[in-house]
Amino acid sequence: MPPERHGRTGKSYARALDLPPPFRLETLREAGDAFAHARANAATLGAGTLVFVGRFDLAEFAVVLEPDEKLAASRRAFYVGMVALADALAGLAPPEKPIDIAWPDAIHVDRGLVGGGRLAWPAGADEGEVPDWLVFGATVRTASMTNEEAGLHPLATALADEGFGELGAERIAEGFARHLMIATDRWQERGFAPIAADYLAKLQSGLGGRSALDASGDLLIRRADRTVERRSLAASLKMPSWLDPKTGGPRL
Repeated sequence: MPPERHGRTGKSYARALDLPPPFRLETLREAGDAFAHARANAATLGAGTLVFVGRFDLAEFAVVLEPDEKLAASRRAFYVGMVALADALAGLAPPEKPIDIAWPDAIHVDRGLVGGGRLAWPAGADEGEVPDWLVFGATVRTASMTNEEAGLHPLATALADEGFGELGAERIAEGFARHLMIATDRWQERGFAPIAADYLAKLQSGLGGRSALDASGDLLIRRADRTVERRSLAASLKMPSWLDPKTGGPRL
């Protein structure tokens, strides 16, 4: 395993993550922000760096990616990250526990919101040029830290409340890294179509038509009356649907 990395803001967590090559680990203190740190330091951290924050209630991590397509097309890496995140949770979930995605970025377990993913790219990057880097970040609520009665927030949940047991954030990050490698290899070998199919199969029902992803990652919904609704991926990624800006964690 590659040696653990520590920046000025980082320190070792209880257990070092077992990440496959070529990932490199950067740990932050509990109060750190993995996504913000990776985005601010992507150019120096380099591709394959996984920034991890060890917390009891959240699994929070971000990975630096090195795209080889123009920005308009390379944003589709977001779907690779979402597929990897959902697959990592499915591999740790109790049998038959439903895990799905609310387009584009929210992860639900048994219809309850647990977190999601987000994507960053360099400010001012040209849509027609290859960006220097991308950052995919993920946050998953592993345990509830509120003292409120169960059922007060019926649209939100935590992994501990869904039968995942005492699942540490490390195992989620490790599973994500492995599944990200698998999905990335599949994209490189077989093109984007298998990734799109896998992602769309995980989408919640109720969009009102047949769904597809175009070359820029936009969602196309073809309805029975032959009209097509387009939902912009780039616009949707500006504000994560699952994120509570006050707490920095998933919404309740």
